[in-house]
Amino acid sequence: MFSDIPADTRIVIIDDVAANLRLLESSLKAFGLRNVLSFADSASGLVWLKEQPWDLLLLDLDMPAPDGFEILRQLSDRNRSRSPVIILTALSEPQSRRLGLELGANDYLTKPLDLPELLLRIRNALRLSHATRQLQDLNSELEQRVFERTAQLQESYCAMIRALSRAACYRDDETGAHVLRIGETAALMAEAIGMPQRWCELIRLAAPMHDLGKIGIPDRILHKEGPLTVPERQQMMEHPRIGHAILQDAHATDLTDMAADIAYGHHEKWDGSGYPQGLAGKDIPLSARIVALCDVYDALRMERPYKRAWSPERAQAYILEQSGVHFDPELVTVMRRCFGPVEQLIEDDAELAGVHKQRQADAGTGQLPH
Repeated sequence: MFSDIPADTRIVIIDDVAANLRLLESSLKAFGLRNVLSFADSASGLVWLKEQPWDLLLLDLDMPAPDGFEILRQLSDRNRSRSPVIILTALSEPQSRRLGLELGANDYLTKPLDLPELLLRIRNALRLSHATRQLQDLNSELEQRVFERTAQLQESYCAMIRALSRAACYRDDETGAHVLRIGETAALMAEAIGMPQRWCELIRLAAPMHDLGKIGIPDRILHKEGPLTVPERQQMMEHPRIGHAILQDAHATDLTDMAADIAYGHHEKWDGSGYPQGLAGKDIPLSARIVALCDVYDALRMERPYKRAWSPERAQAYILEQSGVHFDPELVTVMRRCFGPVEQLIEDDAELAGVHKQRQADAGTGQLPH
């Protein structure tokens, strides 16, 4: 009768009459159901049920507190298909039957019990429990597979974003560390102003694409030594539009939408004197306002072929001077509190770059690194 029921199926019996417990337990074990636990003390049984997994409960109603009705109330949050309850009671009046079923019992049998009928009902309840358990296990497995696949796709997507970000910076003689650091600094700022965690992660990934449009600027302009002519300057100022067009043409996601906003707006200025649209104030997207601040500060702190790196004090003074002119004054106030962590990012990247150069030098001379 129970050949299709797993051997580890766990059945619990709660009844304050010891003779009933012995009869039920011996009958179930005679039919091959070995994992049976019996409780004459309803309080102990309830504690066990709330702490351990189980597949079927055979429950008496008329017991010292807690009675069967109270036990059903205490188990109201269980999965009724995964952990069914069959009431076995001498209370045969309709009110007790209705209350028991309303409180979550799956079935109701009155004493004296008809053993063959009880066994059939137990078999049906266990089949329901087993089928539900199989479905839950399958759902858990599928959820894990979806999670793993989503993580793989996300990592592939992030790798593509990082490669795309570097494509622009390499053409502009910048470093991969610079563009990734813009992402870290922008995320730091976003967290400091209380943006949701997902938004902070989006700007961490989107910010490094701010200069993607430089892919479309000719090398003769991008790498020109000395000042640009007016036409060359105008052409250089087209890179925000180019970056925006590239990212908008991509399959729309929250990430590419934010990256497009940043690419288009990171050269806008709070007072409206920026480009390419001449936006002012909060008409500039928040993400672009944050990246504009992070990008300028990082650029000032970097050494370039045409300039020496500014000291932290000089760069920070410039940021404060440009509050309400180039930059959102509220963000400048936040940035002022973040100068320390931002400088730590720059210092960490400098140390990594130094280690990398030393390893290259050691490799060239045949010396082992210390």
